[in-house]
Amino acid sequence: MKNIAIVGGGLVGSLLSIYLAKRGIDVTVYEKRPDIRFTGEAGGRSINLALSNRGWKALEEVGVAEIVKEKAIPMKGRMIHNLDGSVVSQAYGKEGEAIYSVSRGGLNQILDSFSIDLPNVNYCYESPCESVDIRNGLLKIKDIKTGETKEVSADLIIGTDGAYSKIRAGLQKRKRFNYQQDFLDHAYKELTIPAGPNNSWQIDKNALHIWPRESFMLIALPNLDGSFTCTLFLAFEGATSFANLNTNEEVIAFFKKEFPDALELMPGLTEDFFNNPTDALVTIRCYPWSYQSQFLLMGDASHAIVPFYGQGMNSGFEDARVFNEMIGKHWNEGEIDFEKLCADFEQSRKPDAEAIADLALKNFIEMRDSVADEIFLVRKKIEKFLQKQFPGEFTPAYSLVTFTEDMRYSEAYKRAKIQDELLGELMKKENVIQKWENGQLTNELTSLVANYQKLILQ
Repeated sequence: MKNIAIVGGGLVGSLLSIYLAKRGIDVTVYEKRPDIRFTGEAGGRSINLALSNRGWKALEEVGVAEIVKEKAIPMKGRMIHNLDGSVVSQAYGKEGEAIYSVSRGGLNQILDSFSIDLPNVNYCYESPCESVDIRNGLLKIKDIKTGETKEVSADLIIGTDGAYSKIRAGLQKRKRFNYQQDFLDHAYKELTIPAGPNNSWQIDKNALHIWPRESFMLIALPNLDGSFTCTLFLAFEGATSFANLNTNEEVIAFFKKEFPDALELMPGLTEDFFNNPTDALVTIRCYPWSYQSQFLLMGDASHAIVPFYGQGMNSGFEDARVFNEMIGKHWNEGEIDFEKLCADFEQSRKPDAEAIADLALKNFIEMRDSVADEIFLVRKKIEKFLQKQFPGEFTPAYSLVTFTEDMRYSEAYKRAKIQDELLGELMKKENVIQKWENGQLTNELTSLVANYQKLILQ
């Protein structure tokens, strides 16, 4: 049997190790951090995760979904907190559909515990990869406890070591490796709404809360202990930016003006604000993802995206699931054709990585601005009406991405663009809101669905 080394024991790396081990492959995982099962999760720089159908499918396949469900909270829709204090609810999908709030560290603990119990998985914690010898297929791994550095090799080395991947940095030194990184002008900072009396939730626990303010926003996702992990997305610099929030008084004044209802629930705001880091938001695109059947990139190491579609983890989990499926196609009596496997994987997944990256960037504008716009709200109602009236013929783009398991991101993106065009034209019609409210759009909506069906088949 072959042996595979995984660099990066985060969510994707730990899930991948389970998939591989269940096939009887020997796996060694090199992780720079201490064992999260005993150290606990680090706070202050993590955006809570939104687990949806694609991620659930992978967790079900490796046998940990039921364990994770005990630690996850369903969010059935958005709760929009307007500046005037009003709150508007927007359901995500059909009745019974939800995305799930889950702690990044808590999920990593579950996956690590499950993986480590498998007999052919070896975890090396506090063992960062210091450098990569691409030509000879070697890694230099440092043991932080002893200070020693050793060279290691494997039949295949997979980099799941995140947006600032050491494995990708090694691949970048070769010719004809394309790489692009794009940072938003916005940064993010983690804040907290603590639990109420008896660990109660102070706002609706079954919703993703958004305070949209056009060029910036605050969001909040529920935790099991009654608290909410909040994230402020704000420009690095400018009139309204992190650069102009330097004192307790400035932070309090800013929240009192922009998020007064949230401020009432955040007694530790200034402590969180100045203790937690201000982090960047980056989209990373690169290709190819492999080199001479010795190295392969996966997850954020190959396609880091911004968090605004809630698909970063889900797309990484889908990487691992698709890779596992492809192993079966290239497996012959215990031997794996790694050259064909890596080529097949990267060629198949690259279009999907591009699609979800673009969708995530687009959704940032929707979340911070459009969700409070009247035209947008009516359009969302029309989308849900079409989904109900024409089942199987029209499914909103968000549902195609979030509540389907097998539709490729690239196909969902194609359909999303068609929907944008058709619905955009509809919403430009004179008195469209009044006609919608009076039930006078029947012919237009029937025609829209017919045109949609024609276009998605082209």
